[in-house]
Amino acid sequence: METAKNLRSQLLNKVDEIDLVKHHFRTMFTAGMGFFTDAYDLFIIGVVIALLTPIWHLTTSEIALLGGSSLIAAAFGAYIFGRVSDIFGRKAIYGLEVLILTIGAIGSAFSQDITQLIIWRIVLGIGIGGDYPISAIIMSEYSNRKDRGKLVSMVFSLQGIGLIVGPMAAIIILMLGVPHDMAWRILLGLGAIPAASVIYLRRKIKETPYYSLGVKGDVSNTVAAVNDLTGAKIKIDGNTASNSAHTNGNGGGVKLKTKWHDMFKYPNNLRLLGTAGSWFLLDWAFYGNSISWPLVMKSVMPHGTFIQSLALSTIVFIVFAAPFYWIAAFSMDKLGRKFIQILGFVGMAVCYLIISLTSFGGYELIPAMFILVFGLSYVFVEFGPNTTTFVYPSEVFPTPIRGFGDGISAGTGKAGAFLGTLLFPFLMVTIKVQGTFMVLVVISFLGAILTAFALPETKEMSLRDVAEEEKYVEEVSPAI
Repeated sequence: METAKNLRSQLLNKVDEIDLVKHHFRTMFTAGMGFFTDAYDLFIIGVVIALLTPIWHLTTSEIALLGGSSLIAAAFGAYIFGRVSDIFGRKAIYGLEVLILTIGAIGSAFSQDITQLIIWRIVLGIGIGGDYPISAIIMSEYSNRKDRGKLVSMVFSLQGIGLIVGPMAAIIILMLGVPHDMAWRILLGLGAIPAASVIYLRRKIKETPYYSLGVKGDVSNTVAAVNDLTGAKIKIDGNTASNSAHTNGNGGGVKLKTKWHDMFKYPNNLRLLGTAGSWFLLDWAFYGNSISWPLVMKSVMPHGTFIQSLALSTIVFIVFAAPFYWIAAFSMDKLGRKFIQILGFVGMAVCYLIISLTSFGGYELIPAMFILVFGLSYVFVEFGPNTTTFVYPSEVFPTPIRGFGDGISAGTGKAGAFLGTLLFPFLMVTIKVQGTFMVLVVISFLGAILTAFALPETKEMSLRDVAEEEKYVEEVSPAI
């Protein structure tokens, strides 16, 4: 048993202690292109809704359903793919989620009515939801200890580019004079291209060392994955990696005896409350006002044109959002996840409070000041919980239930996004800007409190130590 445990430690130490190598960046790009597509597809619907509303005469309910359909589907996709990745492995299903996403994007572009469009957006959403836990976990389980926060955050940071490309594509297409009835189809169809481009790359990724060893107890495949990561044959206890694989392959060694219901035992249950709860609160605030951006701008600039509003939103994302994804990524392993997440939630709350309080009694912010304060809220979203909520669930749970925990967290986040997107138009009508943003103040403060109470700091810790995996280790007899 002790020899097998030592072998496990030696193999995983190779993963944890290696410097940054090409494999890390190749994995980051392969996973990150999915998030470029996710962001493009999720947020372009706000532009599409604005184009389609006068063409199809959409009602407020249809607008809310169209905006939220992919989000609630993403919740189910995350739940399903997260759990399935624990049962069959990360590699077994990696690439399937972007295939579903590609099909959904193409189907959306060819929809003939609102019902068809909602159905295809649901298909798209399932693929998007599945991408969240699988990509985060694969990057996390292949990352080294000191750079894991940065690498996982960089996967997610490609979302920032997708947020910019969407409105820029819309501006170009509309300025070229493409009819609106054709423009919305092109915009939705473009989402299939980056997703399809990484299907092959995802299928080529080997099973992660943490999964093949911790769940399958398979030293042979673990050594192969570690060799692929390091780019050279490793040696263990004086023997070559291939000899070790021959001796301990086919299930020999140690694995973790964690069961799915261990998710609901301490400390996993408290951590799940922290990861799922904070993601739910963040996405409620973030997606609600982001997807409904044209509606927000209409209340602030009632006489502005659609292209003006779109151009302004692009400038806001370029200046206030996109850079801070990357600043957060390169600060993650220095400042820590917990500090950044709490700071982000508090900063969001302050910005939303300024917008709300200055909107009472008719003293609304002038458009320029509104854009400045609203833009600052995006600084705290990106250099804050929008990045950290993606990182945390890929770290804090034991390997055999990591997909389960990440899937629940991501799915609950997208459920919050659905509620925020569904309710935001109604809130803007009933309680106006001041009331709507006061709701966001409360949500943001709750996120900060939950983070402080339920989540540990994980910077520069190995996944084994973060998830307290040693207490779950058991010996597995080699196959005869």
